[in-house]
Amino acid sequence: MASKRKVCIIGAGPCGTSALFHFDQISDSATEVVCYEKSDTWLGLWNFTWMTGTDEFGEPCHGGMYKHLWSNGPKEGLEYPYYTFTDHFGKAIPSFLPRPAMRDYLEGRLVKKSKSDIKRFIKWNTAVRYVRYNKKSDDFTVTTENLKTGQTFDTNFTHVIVAVGIFNTPDKPYFEGIETFPGRIIHSHDFRDATQFKGQRVLVVGAKYSAEDIALQCLKFGATSIVTSYRSSPMNFKWPVGIEERPLVKKIQGKVVHFLDGSSTEVDSIILSTGYKYKFPFLEDNLRLSSSRTLYPAGLYKGSLWLQEGNKKLFYMGVQDQFFSFTMFDAQGLWICRYITDTLPNKLTNCEEMKKEAQKWVQRCRGLKGINEQIDFQADFIKDLSYGTGYSPDAPKANKFFHKWDSDKKANIVSYRDQQFTSLYSGTETAPCTKPWFQNFDDSISQFIKR
Repeated sequence: MASKRKVCIIGAGPCGTSALFHFDQISDSATEVVCYEKSDTWLGLWNFTWMTGTDEFGEPCHGGMYKHLWSNGPKEGLEYPYYTFTDHFGKAIPSFLPRPAMRDYLEGRLVKKSKSDIKRFIKWNTAVRYVRYNKKSDDFTVTTENLKTGQTFDTNFTHVIVAVGIFNTPDKPYFEGIETFPGRIIHSHDFRDATQFKGQRVLVVGAKYSAEDIALQCLKFGATSIVTSYRSSPMNFKWPVGIEERPLVKKIQGKVVHFLDGSSTEVDSIILSTGYKYKFPFLEDNLRLSSSRTLYPAGLYKGSLWLQEGNKKLFYMGVQDQFFSFTMFDAQGLWICRYITDTLPNKLTNCEEMKKEAQKWVQRCRGLKGINEQIDFQADFIKDLSYGTGYSPDAPKANKFFHKWDSDKKANIVSYRDQQFTSLYSGTETAPCTKPWFQNFDDSISQFIKR
């Protein structure tokens, strides 16, 4: 008879709910699952909140979602093999969704495809304060706090899954003279509404996805001009009139921003789209992953199983840089579930062999050149995770959508969201957009599916 397992999942975002979903599908009577979520709802950063800084409990605001956000990747590269967008909406829809429609789809999978009500596994408004591994008893003590009552509890678990994501602790660089700037300075984590910058000259510091999208959002909603500032290399898109790129900020004198190329300009607001830090303060030191943003953090077998401490019973989800996002989380959640419940064929258990295997992936990751190699690397990662788990072998084939997506962005950064794709799983061809994205100011679900 199998020994009893008690699994702690930290976070009920897209990662944590994917793990929950698969534990529910397997329905292993020897495994008890508890998920701690510090908010009162699931799906993490796909929820919009007006709050910035701290929430109603004085906790750091976890999500950085903003109004009018649309997905920046085609839905055909993100959809679940067993629950397509056509399954959910009952019709063909465009490839790029506004936030409310994407959240609706994610919730639909959890509600309609789960065997049972998986919300019963979740303890809401509960923050995890500390996790420590007990060598003697080979388990973990998880200290939690009910944010409504202030009560704290210690609970022991055989396994822990860390599923809080990597987009919750802003990285805020310092520039000489920034304290002299008289306008508004925010990190993109606190960006909530592009209309607040209407009529302004905006500096966006950064050259990754958030910088790209926030620059476009500000222009779309009426900013006078946007300058983006890059550290290593420019984004080099064919920007519309009103957006330009310059090298990194050198110093700031009042409203005047000086750049490393010797140029300068006046701005009214500064948005730091400078990324996030990997931060897991609730874990004891020897359980804590430390990494820069990468497609394969070191120290994790299958990009998931922590190898340094915890006797191969601590797991991380969603700590990779992401193209496939939801399908990657889904494949990862299934692999972790099968590993914990001993339903994985040819399961590797030798730690040294695991370390060697993980290092091969880390080395390959370090040698990647360009975005197309990165996309194919993540496709191979999903394929590797899926081996023996029963996950769809078609999922990695979505790499072709991301190759086209990258090409579309290079051709026209404003119109790439207007392009069409065909689902791998349903064969449904994208419905044409009723309006080009740059001219569409209504991101409601009703307007989106209306055609």
